[in-house]
Amino acid sequence: MSNPHATIDESARLAALERYSILDTLPEQIYEDVTALASLICGTPMSSISLVDADRQWFKSEIGMGTRETPRSQSFCAHTLETARTLIIKDATQDPRFKENPSVVGAPGIRFYAGAPIVEPEGHVLGTVCVIDTTPRALSAIQVAALEALARHVMALMEMRRTIQLYESGEKP
Repeated sequence: MSNPHATIDESARLAALERYSILDTLPEQIYEDVTALASLICGTPMSSISLVDADRQWFKSEIGMGTRETPRSQSFCAHTLETARTLIIKDATQDPRFKENPSVVGAPGIRFYAGAPIVEPEGHVLGTVCVIDTTPRALSAIQVAALEALARHVMALMEMRRTIQLYESGEKP
């Protein structure tokens, strides 16, 4: 299993993530709808809105995974932080970065992964909207475009959330 190389300004990225005050918040229907749509559009049994923190990836919403976070060292999503591009792994058992990942060799038995980056206005990747399957597969161009649209939608929701919090606290956005 490999970890992505840290060539980004991780402290600035983490500060950006912290500004949204979303980590460890309760589930919200609007985010649950995004993961439901991601799974429906892509035909996968698992999906999540994953936010990559310093040592973990935390799921604002998840379907089919049964957990709210995993160690960052096991994160597929962390591999999008540097590129800010959608990552598609057709068969994780054939990819040298992931074939020894505990989530591949053990439960839940990940084979397929596609994650579209959630990019904040300054360009920092905060996480992904991702879909996962236990069988190797591919996505159509339309499915990839829809996943990327959902990631932009999540960023817009996070921006609205932040604006509301700033107004409620008396600060200017």
